[in-house]
Amino acid sequence: MKERLEALRAEALQELQSVDNPQQLNDLRVKYLGKKGALTEILRGMGGLSAEERPIIGQVGNDVRAAIETVIDEKQNAFLAAETENRLRAETIDVTLPGKALPTGAVHPLNKVAQEIEDVFVGLGYSIAEGPEVETDYFNFEALNLPKNHPARDMQDSFYITEDILMRTHTSPVQVRTMQQMNGKPIKVICPGKVYRRDDDDATHSFQFNQIEGLVVGPNIRMSDLKGTLLQFVQQMYGEQAQIRLRPSFFPFTEPSAEVDVTCVQCGGHGCRMCKQTGWLEILGCGMVHPRVLEMGGYDPAEVSGFAFGMGVERIALLKYGIDDIRHFYTNDQRFLSQFARM
Repeated sequence: MKERLEALRAEALQELQSVDNPQQLNDLRVKYLGKKGALTEILRGMGGLSAEERPIIGQVGNDVRAAIETVIDEKQNAFLAAETENRLRAETIDVTLPGKALPTGAVHPLNKVAQEIEDVFVGLGYSIAEGPEVETDYFNFEALNLPKNHPARDMQDSFYITEDILMRTHTSPVQVRTMQQMNGKPIKVICPGKVYRRDDDDATHSFQFNQIEGLVVGPNIRMSDLKGTLLQFVQQMYGEQAQIRLRPSFFPFTEPSAEVDVTCVQCGGHGCRMCKQTGWLEILGCGMVHPRVLEMGGYDPAEVSGFAFGMGVERIALLKYGIDDIRHFYTNDQRFLSQFARM
């Protein structure tokens, strides 16, 4: 039996040397090591051996199996390596070929306009101040001369979280916070950010929009300073030919107050459908800071004065780009947004 096992080893190893594909290798594995393979058939005869011969033949049988399995594993690893090499060679990338063009992103038009507005005022010496979007009733209303039960703070206009906490309805609270932090020092800031009001979404309204407000406080601040500042802003945004006019208005936190119009960007002031033949388009509200607001901010209205203004970024963008529906800014339509990547 020992001679038969040694002969089987020699036969198997010789046959394995000529294997040139995985299928042939698997066939030889079954032929020699399978349940009905040649090695199994020989070892079944161990039942007729003496007790002294069985361990000797058993060891020889294990050695033969190990020798055959070693060669089979080596062949199998060689086939796998060759297959991997062939696959990698087939998948070789020509790095000299041009890559696929990927769509590039661009700054959102609202962010673009907000940055332009900020750049204008930073160039005029303003600093940027920010504050929380979840605001207290005190900073959002009371400190801005809007006491309890004032018509302008109707609950239908605001998103209240609790009785005294709400989503800010304007960025004016940032102005009050800034005044209280400055301890009576002169102020020259703009306050950009999101604001929230309970409006129905339509072509000109949204429940969330972007606002930028400005505040200047110091000795001898006059209405003429406000008008000159806004004229400078308008001409940088819409061109040197742009002019403004101030119309009397009312805001609880400014006195006197005014609405600001700019010459129509469509017709240059001659009259068209966009401006309803008036030649003017409203862009923002402004006024001299109310003495009561100065007091709430820690300033003496007998010693200092100030002006404030507020504008909706969406409104400025609509006029700047001639867009007729504010909802275009929020629908993520790439056909619309991609136009601004080239501007």
